[in-house]
Amino acid sequence: MTLRVIPLADPEPGSASRRLAWLAAAPDGAPAGSAFLRLFTKAGQEHLAELEIAVHGAERRRGVGTLLLEAAVATARAEGRRTVVAQAAQDSPADRFLAARGFRPVLSLTYARLALAAADVTSAKEQPCPGYELTEWDGIVPDELAQSYADSRRAMDDMPMEGTDYGTAVWDVERVVAAAEAVAGRGELLHTVAALDTANGSVVGFSELVVPGDGRGDGQHYGTAVLPEHRGRGLARWMKAASIRRARERHPELAGLLTDTANSNAPMLAVNEALGYVPTHKAVEYQLDL
Repeated sequence: MTLRVIPLADPEPGSASRRLAWLAAAPDGAPAGSAFLRLFTKAGQEHLAELEIAVHGAERRRGVGTLLLEAAVATARAEGRRTVVAQAAQDSPADRFLAARGFRPVLSLTYARLALAAADVTSAKEQPCPGYELTEWDGIVPDELAQSYADSRRAMDDMPMEGTDYGTAVWDVERVVAAAEAVAGRGELLHTVAALDTANGSVVGFSELVVPGDGRGDGQHYGTAVLPEHRGRGLARWMKAASIRRARERHPELAGLLTDTANSNAPMLAVNEALGYVPTHKAVEYQLDL
């Protein structure tokens, strides 16, 4: 079978990246697979590209994935990228495909789910220590907290990434706002719980949750982090528990919450376990060094 690989482009680049796409099609036009390459554009990550390849089950082992990979990698090189990352479920066909084509495993992840009906977060309800308070908002951060919240994003800078050449995401108010607008543009709901230092009112930690627009199915935790100088006081569990309670109150038809954590991030794995999250599967982050 002779395949055509058709390049496409995302008509709406994001504030921190732009995306390219390829469609593999049979001579009769029937789609056989696709590839998406996200090119990060913000300072600190301009070396990075993120790859997703999907091949129809009936078309596997016919060279579809290889053709799409070649097209995407060639473009990453032409764009001056030094690193391409891609993720695969452990022991899946994608896992074996990437390993056989020069990608090396650099990060192991555990995916987990909390069934909301059975969740018990009462033990994490009380304030864990004096000197902090919680606040929350929907969508875009309030103006009075915008700069402080953007500054607090550095809490993610030392997130365990094992061997991944991920760079450092530089966050400012513009990027924080754009990220919230992107969630809203997809018709989803972003809810953020933040911990404030009562001494000066600054944001020292946050926990983000994205819920489907109809309030059904499963929500997705986007990030929970605490600034290094405020860790070890139970803030991550406190914020995440508050996020869970709020989701259950506001979205009674929401079935569960999903989260993923690096296997080397023992503190967050412990928080998830304490709150009742149950592992569902493992994944591997692969990296191709160009």
